[in-house]
Amino acid sequence: MGVRLMVVDDHRLLAEALASALKLRGHRVLAATAPAAGAAELVIARAPEVCLIGTSTPAQPGIFDPIVRIKRERPQVAVVVLGPVPSPRGIAAAFAAGASGYVRHDERIEGVERALMKARAGEAAVAPQLLQGAFSELLNPAAQPDDEGQRLLQMLTPREVEVLVRVADGEDTRVIAAGMGIAPSTARTHVQRVLMKLGVGSRLEAAALAARTGLLDRAGPVRGAPDSGAP
Repeated sequence: MGVRLMVVDDHRLLAEALASALKLRGHRVLAATAPAAGAAELVIARAPEVCLIGTSTPAQPGIFDPIVRIKRERPQVAVVVLGPVPSPRGIAAAFAAGASGYVRHDERIEGVERALMKARAGEAAVAPQLLQGAFSELLNPAAQPDDEGQRLLQMLTPREVEVLVRVADGEDTRVIAAGMGIAPSTARTHVQRVLMKLGVGSRLEAAALAARTGLLDRAGPVRGAPDSGAP
């Protein structure tokens, strides 16, 4: 039996794509919306079984305040957070606010669906490896805070960063090639290298990963960046 749910995410396009994928799997999506002043009010008014809330900054103070309000006024609504690899503080904040689960943004749709079903059933929906990673970091804290967006950015050449920004803007290979003044085959090679380095299987996944980790915000103005010499 499908879940009656809502999808709330910073990036409206991603929220709508996720909602569409869940609809195709038989779930009833009441709304797909970007967070705004009225997001909590909308969830409270529609009272879904589960609310899936996306965030790129789970450790930011106050980021889960909407969950606190939702759980206070609609305690029967289960909330699952969709976000980057969390720090111990981030995952603790989500559950302290009343979340029933935490799912990584790069999880497959099957994993997201399992989390929704577990949350509806009143179970904690969090992958064991996330908890293990959180405990490991608490016991052996890193010298520097983990910044996934910055780490991913350092893996890419300036040319690949520009390609990623263009992919996130929805440009296809032909448009990327024209905009960068390179051959379509070269543009295609750059795209494939970006996907490989980010460990994703599609352009949509690459755009989602870049958006959720804040990589695009850190990239800054990259259009016309000098070629690194790679093909």
